[in-house]
Amino acid sequence: MVVSHLRAALSRILRSPSRLPASSHDPPLVFLQSSAAAASSSGSFAAEDYLVSRCGLTQAQALKAAAKISHLPSRARPDAVLAYLESTLGIPAAGVARVVVMDPTFLCADVEQTLARRVADLHDLGLSRDEIARLVPLAPNSFRNRFLRSNLEFWLAELGSFDKLLKVLRSCSGLLSMDLDKVARPNVDFLRQCGQDISEIAGTNLYISRIFTMKPEVLKETVQRAEELGVERGARMFRRALAVVAFTDSEVVARRIQLLHNAGFSKDDVLAIARKQPLVLGLSEQKVQVNVDFLLKDVGLEVSYIVRRPVLLMYSVERRLLPRHCLLKVLREKGLLKGEPDYYGTASMGEKIFVEKYVHPFKNHVPGLTDDYVSKCWGKAMDGIRSQKTD
Repeated sequence: MVVSHLRAALSRILRSPSRLPASSHDPPLVFLQSSAAAASSSGSFAAEDYLVSRCGLTQAQALKAAAKISHLPSRARPDAVLAYLESTLGIPAAGVARVVVMDPTFLCADVEQTLARRVADLHDLGLSRDEIARLVPLAPNSFRNRFLRSNLEFWLAELGSFDKLLKVLRSCSGLLSMDLDKVARPNVDFLRQCGQDISEIAGTNLYISRIFTMKPEVLKETVQRAEELGVERGARMFRRALAVVAFTDSEVVARRIQLLHNAGFSKDDVLAIARKQPLVLGLSEQKVQVNVDFLLKDVGLEVSYIVRRPVLLMYSVERRLLPRHCLLKVLREKGLLKGEPDYYGTASMGEKIFVEKYVHPFKNHVPGLTDDYVSKCWGKAMDGIRSQKTD
């Protein structure tokens, strides 16, 4: 009896007209789906706009970063992260923007479960709020790594100071995220075996610090390549040789060597240059060619002179060598120079000393000497060299 009553009631419901407004032509289900979609769309997370307006990124930066956070259903988590960076840690707007550019997924981090815990670890190590605020923009990806504390503790001990650590991180942001036992410690131990001081390596230049994060087997190959250039492990220039071969393809170094051979430098000459100034082999081909041509053809130096003083290949022709060469030529032609100054001595001295010795004393003897040195001499000489090369 109950079943028959239910069937009859259901039949009447199915035969009854729709209760939706007469003006609506959508079936009930479709109407609800479209309404839900509209509601979802109006509340969606506009990642690109958010990155520009809230994080201070440029349009190009935001376009690149948006894909990393567009999966977020709302701005709630990014807002929480930004509030933590700005209010709790006191990171300025430029620092926050740097964090987001370097690691957009940082905005997806859980403040309480991840960021706050990492910061607490660093406080336990003795870092101040200001130091942590300086650290985050340089290594944001490490703050989601549970080994941050042990990594930081290790590198502070190796490098000797927090400021030196920051210097390394500016060119090697992954330093605090690497595996200590598989990468960091083996590399540090091997470099010590090569007679290198870890703190001094970090202070050589920004880029050589990247050797700390190399795979240990790659680092060993790099040391071997440096030795093949004739630079011994204990030599003063060994760190610079490492910097060249570590980040310059062997084919590129070979082309630099061949260029020097073509200019008249023997194999022994090139090895001598590498031992004294290995960074020469990391210069661009154009740079090496311009300096070699100028020193040999315009100045008239011998190859052997350059080999003894290879730093001459590092100096800028346009901004240093050429203006000084032209000025000294004018003084020589007017008989104002006492004796013949050593070329390397005049090329290597600081700008202030050069001006005090060769410009100021003669400015009354040669009208416009100062202006010629800083502008006319430079421009005319460069035009002369360019015209000679095109003739």
